[in-house]
Amino acid sequence: MALPNISALEDCADFSKAVQPFIPQLYALPAKFLDVIWSREGLLNLYRETNPLISGFAVSLVLGAVFLVVAEINRNYSQVDRCWSLLPTLYIAHFDAWARLTGVPAQRIDLALLFSTIWSIRLTFNYWRKGGYNVGHEDYRWEIVRGYVPKAVFHVFNWTFISFIQSVLLLLIAAPVYTILLASRIDPHVSNADIAYLVIELLLVLVEYISDQQQWVYQAAKKQYLSSGKVSGGFQKADLDRGFITSGLWGYSRHPNFAAEQSIWFILYQWSCFTSKTLYNWAAVGPSFLILLFQGSTWLTELITAGKYSEYPEYQRNVGMFVPKRLAPYKTPVVMPRIIRTSDLAKKLKEKQK
Repeated sequence: MALPNISALEDCADFSKAVQPFIPQLYALPAKFLDVIWSREGLLNLYRETNPLISGFAVSLVLGAVFLVVAEINRNYSQVDRCWSLLPTLYIAHFDAWARLTGVPAQRIDLALLFSTIWSIRLTFNYWRKGGYNVGHEDYRWEIVRGYVPKAVFHVFNWTFISFIQSVLLLLIAAPVYTILLASRIDPHVSNADIAYLVIELLLVLVEYISDQQQWVYQAAKKQYLSSGKVSGGFQKADLDRGFITSGLWGYSRHPNFAAEQSIWFILYQWSCFTSKTLYNWAAVGPSFLILLFQGSTWLTELITAGKYSEYPEYQRNVGMFVPKRLAPYKTPVVMPRIIRTSDLAKKLKEKQK
C-alpha cells in the first residue's frame, strides 16, 4: 500500500497517519531497487508501490551524496545552488506523475506544478545570467566562511548542512503538495480558492522577476560607470557612487526578491492547510527551515555589504530587511556642508600664534 487509507481531509495532514506508516518503506527501498533495476517494468511497479513522499525523500538523500562527492572533489561548495531552481519543481512533477500513474486526481497538483515551473524558469534564467553555471563559479560567501572556520569544521559543515540538509530541504518545501495529493482523493475538485492560491503564487514570482531585473539593470549601469565613468540606465551619478540599489522595490525592502521567495513556499504550505482543512500541519517544517536559512544567509550578506558601502547602515535603519517599514521609499540622506564662521577661524589663528 502506497497511500494511507483515510476518509477525512484532516487526516491528510496528520503525520502519524499520512507519513509515519510508510517510513519502513525507506529502509526497504534500496534492496527492492537493486532487485528490479534490470527490469524496466519492475522498476515502474516499484515506483507505483512506493509512497511518493518516501521515494522523493530517498532521491533527496542520493542527491545529497552526489553533491557531497562533487563538492569535495572540486573544492567548490555551490553544487546545491546549481540545482536549487530545478529540484522543487521536479519533486512537484514527481507527485504529479505518481498521481496520474495511480489514478489519483491531479488537477490541484497541476496548478502547483504550473506556478513552480514558471518559478524555475525565472530563477534558472537569473542564476544563469549572473554566471552561476560557469565552470568554477562558487557563491562568494563560502570563501568568506572558509576563512573564519578551521578546515575540518568546514568539511563537517559540508557533509551535513551544505550537501545533505539543503538537498532534503528542497524536497521539504515541495512536500505540502503531498498533502494536496492526499486531499485530492477525497475532494478532487478545483475551487475558486485554489485558483486564488495560484494567482498569489504567480504574483509573488512576478515580484521576484521585477526586483531581480531592477538589480540587474543597476549592477550593469554601475559596472559601466566604474569602467568608463559614463552614467547611464536612468541613474544619477550619486546612485552609482552609493554602490547599491535603493530604487524601485528596493526602496521599500532591502531584499524584495528574498521576501517573495520565502512567501512562495509558505503560501504553498498554506495551500496544503486549506485543502486539508487544518490550521497547521507537519509540512510547515520545510518553509519554516527555509525562512530560518534566509535569516542567516541574509545576515551574512548584509554584514559583508555594510563593510563595503558607508551608506548601507543608514539604509538598514530606514528600510526593512524583508517587510517595508514605511509607505514612502528610501531617500539618500542629504549631507549639509559644514559652515565655518570667521570668528571660529580667528580663534584657531590666535591659538596657533600662542
